[in-house]
Amino acid sequence: MPVLKDIALGKYVSVDSAVHRLDPRTKFLGLMLLMTAIVSTPGFGAMGLFTLFLTAAVALSNIPFVFVLKNLRPFVWLFSFTLLFHAFMTAGTVIWQLPALGLVLTFEGLYAGAFFCARLSILVTLASLLTLTTTPMELTDGLERILGPLKRFRFPAHELAMMVTIALRFIPVLVEEAERLQKAQTARGADFGGGPIQRVRKLVPLLVPLFISAFSRADRLALAMESRCYRGGEGRTSYSELAFHGRDLRAGIAVVIAVACAALIPNFPDWLNGWLNG
Repeated sequence: MPVLKDIALGKYVSVDSAVHRLDPRTKFLGLMLLMTAIVSTPGFGAMGLFTLFLTAAVALSNIPFVFVLKNLRPFVWLFSFTLLFHAFMTAGTVIWQLPALGLVLTFEGLYAGAFFCARLSILVTLASLLTLTTTPMELTDGLERILGPLKRFRFPAHELAMMVTIALRFIPVLVEEAERLQKAQTARGADFGGGPIQRVRKLVPLLVPLFISAFSRADRLALAMESRCYRGGEGRTSYSELAFHGRDLRAGIAVVIAVACAALIPNFPDWLNGWLNG
């Protein structure tokens, strides 16, 4: 199952880099700020700036660009649907039309589709970069520290952080399990070839054993945690204490500067329309 193997979300690459050495809280807060800015940014100019920032972050992480970009391959269908949906459902300057089917391709639709695809690809790459450069334990500790002030309102910060970390950790495990099941069924004569729709239909028989395996793994994990006397975060201490350093301050300043510069870039369609009509 080559497409699923390309999913990098939930995997961790153990290398020494400036991004790996950052405090997980810095990564979480920077990721949230960047995602908020990306979702609220209306133009391609800002997307280009965020792309440059993301490229620099990947270079500093010492992770091959090809490995990070391969994570976008499983989302090609989502990108294609987004592009076509906006291209044919947005009113504007007509580029091509097929009256018999009621299809109208517009310039504004192509722009909107390409823009949303770029936005989705940056968001996916940012999320995968977080898990590629942060261990599961660091993810748990960082998220728990961020949600720590809510504990006074009886918010289960530790339990939520543990659930999120386990969910992320199970993604590559389930991908490997799906690949193993596919190879086992292929050895027994199953055919997973054909067109895109046929391949999707032929993957349905994998869902039942995959769900059974997932529930079995979750049950074994719960038993293992209970046998080690795990009872939640009440009264628990941490072996490693998190601490901010100068590199975290510099990384935070870089994120704030990137977000501020993106907010100052004018909206590309407004500029183009003004230039064409001027």
